[in-house]
Amino acid sequence: MRFVKSESCRHGLLELLQFCVLLFICSGSFAQQPASAPAVQAGSASTGKAGPAASAAQSSEGSKPAPSPAADVPGMDMKAGIPLYETIQEDWSSLEIGTSKLEPEKPLVAETEQQDTFTRMLVQVKWRPGDPLDLWIIEPKGVTKPPVVLYLYGYDQDTGRFKNDRWASRVTSGGVAAVGFVSALSGHRFHDRPMNQWFVSELQEAVGSTVHDVKFILDYLAERGDLDMNRVGMFGEGSGGTVAILAAAADSRIKAVDALEPWGDWPDFLAKSVLVQQDPDHAAYVKPDFLKRVAPLDPVQWLPQLKIPIRIQQVREGDSTPIEVKEKVKGAAPKQASVVRFEGESDLGEHEGGGRLFDWIKERLQETAAPDASKASVAGNSGNGSMPNPR
Repeated sequence: MRFVKSESCRHGLLELLQFCVLLFICSGSFAQQPASAPAVQAGSASTGKAGPAASAAQSSEGSKPAPSPAADVPGMDMKAGIPLYETIQEDWSSLEIGTSKLEPEKPLVAETEQQDTFTRMLVQVKWRPGDPLDLWIIEPKGVTKPPVVLYLYGYDQDTGRFKNDRWASRVTSGGVAAVGFVSALSGHRFHDRPMNQWFVSELQEAVGSTVHDVKFILDYLAERGDLDMNRVGMFGEGSGGTVAILAAAADSRIKAVDALEPWGDWPDFLAKSVLVQQDPDHAAYVKPDFLKRVAPLDPVQWLPQLKIPIRIQQVREGDSTPIEVKEKVKGAAPKQASVVRFEGESDLGEHEGGGRLFDWIKERLQETAAPDASKASVAGNSGNGSMPNPR
């Protein structure tokens, strides 16, 4: 039976292949293929450029070019015939934009929804080839230019909670706006990639590009003019907490950070996290070259230099973040930071459930009047100036 099933599958595949070839020929698309472009390695500070486009193939009429086989393929550079993410020229090792070649495009408003206490808008923004980003902008009704909190959850989360009415009501209670988005290589932003790639395997790109995203998001929010950009906070969970800390170091517009179980201390995290150890390629993540690439993006190095209100919440029994990492993050926290430890997730839920988790950062922003920008963050700039070296 196993042989019969195998033969049947083989014949089926051959028939399907023959049909596709015939369809391809009949469509007149059997044009000359472009020469292969040189590979550009992702996962490091990329400066590679796509190779030159091949000459357009001519149709049998001799004058009209035949359609490109790669035409209208999502996530592909039509001229070079390679994935768009391999054409990105971005320095992921730096918290600032620097020499990265990123150009914001005109945002697209997808939908607007009116609820009793809030307005929710979905806006698609883009500044990186092949990487559109969904922003969920939720504003409390009856409040002119409210303060705003950016929400970034773990790498394994998509935008589902931002569509939840109960969540939206909680984050906007007290007259504070909320902007939700997801990290690079997460949710709707993971596409056109080999399946063995994920947030940790491309850690430098995933963290570095998401920190850059925050700068562009803040630029867009400032252009809108309906939010108080002197009172901006950021809430992050897990890998999102890491990005929140780094983004605050890069951009003085962030006046408060609330990080729940932030990742960090990369040598210990990558070696001992149960989450990472499950990856068959785990051994590659503890090699010197990999650790060297992610070292500039370690929040343990940036935390001591932050001067803004910070809260770090840790769950002692959480196994995805090793205890060694928790201790290093706690030890790196500046003296004005509040570090809170819970024994388990049930203790965290009992203390912070029912929307209380969001109260701390909203209270910090309500207290903030427009502090001196030079004292607001280690960078003392809006993401465009030079950055100090972490020590």
